[in-house]
Parts: sequence; structure tokens; C-alpha cells
Amino acid sequence: MNKTRIMICDEQPFFRSGVAHALENRPEYEVMECDPSDGPLEKIEAALPEIVLLGSDLTAHNSLDLGRKIVRLFPNTRVIILSPDPNDAELFDVIRTAAVACLKKSSTPAELVEIIQRASRGEYPINESLLSPSIAQRVLSNFKELGEIDQGLDVVTPLTQRESQILMRVTEGRTNKQIASELKISEQTIKNHISAILRKLNANDRAHAAVLAIRRGYIPLGRDTGIETNN
Repeated sequence: MNKTRIMICDEQPFFRSGVAHALENRPEYEVMECDPSDGPLEKIEAALPEIVLLGSDLTAHNSLDLGRKIVRLFPNTRVIILSPDPNDAELFDVIRTAAVACLKKSSTPAELVEIIQRASRGEYPINESLLSPSIAQRVLSNFKELGEIDQGLDVVTPLTQRESQILMRVTEGRTNKQIASELKISEQTIKNHISAILRKLNANDRAHAAVLAIRRGYIPLGRDTGIETNN
């Protein structure tokens, strides 16, 4: 059986050992520990782990800068940030590193394993934080102000006006029920539109679609599409 290689990169030996102990009894994992003050990039290059569990409270490195370097230098390695108590500001910064998830250090082994499994399947649990209206608004504002938006998105079929209107509301953190109420159409119709959006954007889920829309500038910023139709 091919094992998933997991590297725990944190300055606290007791924490590293505790996480390693929680994972080592699972036969599908090969677990390694790394002291980030001792050449973490070199150790990652040597071991090429699929998953790096990176503590966010390092002193030898800026954790987010290190996470960004890992993602850039080792595109097949997925970074999961472990934070003592992640808040909206930290989640926003983690999104910008391209880490796949941010998890509390106090999370249970079962919660950690679930995130690792999802990351191994190619999911981005961090995207779900964009469903928080406060984070969604901050991301929208930041990309707009810094001019980081890449205008135009490669899609086989363009989004309709209605789909663009719905996608805008998804990025603002609204639920299907809220969108349906605002647009005065059924919740099932919203679901059908979102399914079409995911296919067109090649997105894994609605949160991933929101990330693509925000990062690539596919949706209009700060204005409504003004659709009046009820379909």
C-alpha cells in the first residue's frame, strides 16, 4: 500500500510528538517530524511529503512566508496550517498562501485526519472560510484595491447573467436559501444554477468557485447585474 507521507513542522517537540502519535497508528500514513529552525525546506525537498502540517506560531520563521515558499517550491505538497486560535485575519492570510486548510491546534485527532483525507483527495477546506461574509468582503476589497485580479477566466462556456448574479452572492457568503429569497426563485433552481457554474468553472464546490471568481475577476465588483427575470 502506498502511504501518504506527512511531515509535522512545528517548534514545540511535545506538540510534534503528540500529533505524530495520533497519526502513527494509521497504516496509510508515514509520519515525519521537522524542527523548522533546522532547514525545513531542505528536509521537505529530501522527503517530498504529500502533506505538511505547519505550525502558525513559529519564531524561527514567519509561518505564512514559509508556507508560501513550500507551496511554490513543491507544488505536489499540500500545506495545512495549525494555529492556536485562527481568527478572520489569519484565515485571510492563510488563503493568500495557497495553503489547503487552517486547523486549530486543539482539534481532535479525528478532525485532523478528516482534513488530511480531504487534502489528499485534492480538496481545499480553507475555501469554506470564504463563506464567512466578513472574510469574503475582505478578500474582495483586497484584490480590488491591490489590483491583483487577473481579468478573464478560461471557461469553455461563459456564465449567463443569472449565473453571474448568483455567483456574486455566493462570494458574499449567502446560502442557497438566502439567494433564492433575494431573487424570488426556488432553492432548487439556485442549486441547478450552481451545479452549472461548477461545471463551467471546473470548480470542486461553491467555495472553490468563489475563490476562482475573486482571484480571477470573473464577477463584477461592487455592483449588481440587475437581472429582473425569474428563471
